[in-house]
Amino acid sequence: MNKSARALAALLVAGLSLTACSSSGDSGSGSGGSNEAAAPGAQALDQASGVTGAEFWHSMTGKNAEVLTGLVNQFNAAHQGKIEIKPQFQGKYDELVTKYKAAVQQKGTPALVQVYDIGTRFMIDSKQTVPAQAFADKDAFSLDDLDANIRNYYSVGGKLQSMPFNSSMPLLYLNTDAFKEAGLDPAQAPKDLDELGELAKKLTKKDADGKTVRYGFGAAIYGWFVEQLLAESGTMYCDNDNGRSNKAGKAVFDSAQGARIVQWWADLVKGGYAANTGRTTDDAQAAFKAGTVAMHLESTGVLRGYTEAAKFGVGTAAFPKVTAADQGGPVIGGASLWISGPGHSDAEKRAAWEFEKFLTAPEQQAAWHTGTGYFPVNKKSLDDPKDKEWVAKYPQFQTAIDQLKATKPTPATAGCLLGVMPQARKGVETAIEQTIAGSKPAQQALADAAKELQPAIESYNSSVG
Repeated sequence: MNKSARALAALLVAGLSLTACSSSGDSGSGSGGSNEAAAPGAQALDQASGVTGAEFWHSMTGKNAEVLTGLVNQFNAAHQGKIEIKPQFQGKYDELVTKYKAAVQQKGTPALVQVYDIGTRFMIDSKQTVPAQAFADKDAFSLDDLDANIRNYYSVGGKLQSMPFNSSMPLLYLNTDAFKEAGLDPAQAPKDLDELGELAKKLTKKDADGKTVRYGFGAAIYGWFVEQLLAESGTMYCDNDNGRSNKAGKAVFDSAQGARIVQWWADLVKGGYAANTGRTTDDAQAAFKAGTVAMHLESTGVLRGYTEAAKFGVGTAAFPKVTAADQGGPVIGGASLWISGPGHSDAEKRAAWEFEKFLTAPEQQAAWHTGTGYFPVNKKSLDDPKDKEWVAKYPQFQTAIDQLKATKPTPATAGCLLGVMPQARKGVETAIEQTIAGSKPAQQALADAAKELQPAIESYNSSVG
């Protein structure tokens, strides 16, 4: 395990040792924590004096932050004199979680916090939050309008732990001009890795001096993509049904399927058909927007920005499967909203819940979907006239809608619940780099990554009981 991974593992365990070890609540996968009874009713706000302020930590930037600010202002205006949501940008997802852990130790957590998908296991184990299910049960509030796959990801033991908000899905982005230039039909997008590899060869372009001016494929060395491809093949990323039937005790991404994925990626790079822009997501995105990459893996969260920035036709296709016969589907990405319990008044908790309900209502999710590209978590949003009009104008959005509808909720598509998931993802990224460099074959690189991760998993699980 490298120094950064060790440091992150130590931080995770240290943060939990101060919060979860002394808890008597069951930390197994079916537990929602020990604060489930702490969901106050609507009277909490009526009984509060003055305006109830609620800090809201988030990680949105650019266009996404602009749309979020508009929604916050809309909510505050509707609850003037009663509730004021106070949004505060806390850096990227990893930075926000680090600050949240420090806030736990200092007993100064925000009332509401946006945490990325792979922080789910930690948030449950921290025993610092009130599950969304507890509020829904208190109000007899139906969660049926939430998309089944999105709800599947954030539910443990059949109970919704956090409220989905900015949900993303992986897509295959296409430079349709490059396809046409190469005599290819962008409507015939590759369906599996073999097809993608063959098209990458045809789309790669060199100048008169033999210098590559456009690669057929390119994506950031980002472990999330391997997680997606494993889920597409119906393969688990960690044991115990991806940590859904019991707490995950080890990573199993070093399967034959995992090795096949990583070796495929490395072979394309070494063959000169795929760009190697490293782990920095911004660099991979810039390459696609500049037209130096013809096919590109990325989240739906960048779709709006791509359609506005690119000077060529931007097409979208379903995320490729490992083989055409695979019956799996993608894993939800993005983030969800968690309501803090300890140290907060009933009025603050209730204010946070009211804001969550507002954000996930059909109208607001339609505004969020069309304004950012994130997938609407509320199914009814897709019936909103403004949403329908937007999708008709930008049919690239329809791809994600169709892809999610075609995905059956399973343990594989629910994704892995692992307390040290950030380190697991970094370990896979190291394995990809080693395979590309030729220092290790894919199978060995992944096996070593899983082995190096094991002490962190055991230490984390021990810290939470």
